Amino acid sequence: MSITMNREYTLSLLQQLLATPSPTGYTHHLLATLHEEALRLGVQADYNHKGGLILTLAGQDDSRTIALSGHVDTLGAMVRAVKPDGKIRMTMVGGFTMNSIENEYCIIHTRSGKMYTGTILSTEPSVHVYDHAETLKRTENHMEVRIDEVVASKEDVDALGIAVGDYISFDARPVMTDSGYIKSRHLDDKASVAAMFGLLESAHTHQWKPRHTVKLLISNYEEVGHGTAYIPGDIDEMIAVDMGCIGDDLSCKETDVSICVKDSSGPYDYEMTGKLAELARREQIPFALDVYPHYGSDASAALRGGNNIRAALIGPGVHASHSMERTHSDAVINTARLLAAYITE
Repeated sequence: MSITMNREYTLSLLQQLLATPSPTGYTHHLLATLHEEALRLGVQADYNHKGGLILTLAGQDDSRTIALSGHVDTLGAMVRAVKPDGKIRMTMVGGFTMNSIENEYCIIHTRSGKMYTGTILSTEPSVHVYDHAETLKRTENHMEVRIDEVVASKEDVDALGIAVGDYISFDARPVMTDSGYIKSRHLDDKASVAAMFGLLESAHTHQWKPRHTVKLLISNYEEVGHGTAYIPGDIDEMIAVDMGCIGDDLSCKETDVSICVKDSSGPYDYEMTGKLAELARREQIPFALDVYPHYGSDASAALRGGNNIRAALIGPGVHASHSMERTHSDAVINTARLLAAYITE
């Protein structure tokens, strides 16, 4: 069965996802958008108690259920304290290096709904002023947010309504090049979520059904390790759809679909991994088999949560993960194609 994916739809949705801030714990705006889009595509859409989405795509046979999981939560930060001079001390949400966000523009999201822009800087940002501007270790204690408001004290910032616990999102700065590359923050994992919705759009437009019931889990706490610690009990097997890593001794490229055979949680299911590789060959999809020793996925969380499932992990190759990332549109579309081949086989 040859299944067509709508490249324009998938990449347009990806742009919308990247333009919507969604650091872990502050994903409700984006999830509401995806809930509405799923209903438009004729897919049953429900929320779990954590606010993540469970989308159900009816199959030809409901005796088994396959889950596909992608996460919309991204790296970000939170206001930890307001300094006496009116700058903000922040605490990390998710795991990244501080040098990867230095000099980045950001938005502070207050609980009242007001938003303020700012810039993330080291506490010694100028070589014209500080002796150790170049060598200062980039840690949380040495980083701060400069707010784009006329403030000179903690009291000035308090008057704006900014408080401890307010979220800080990073400017994604998405760019799609004529050569097909997509460079942006937060391709982990919005590129995969776009691929999953490309799959739903194809099923809706071309009126095909998967062999068995498919549940798409759109999780919102993956970056902190418990995105899918709970999954519905009727799920038999699960494919985490997340970015493929690039570098060191890895084979994956930005134009490839990554099939991860093992990460920090251990090996993925032998039969599922083999079937995915076989289908990629059959569909002539460029792919790579790799081991990711510093990686965990929603499937890892589900397995550690005690769920009785088999699990695998695939996704588009992404360079410079948790930094200024880049993938290729072919990898996003081909991820959707490989998922379609798997659920219709």
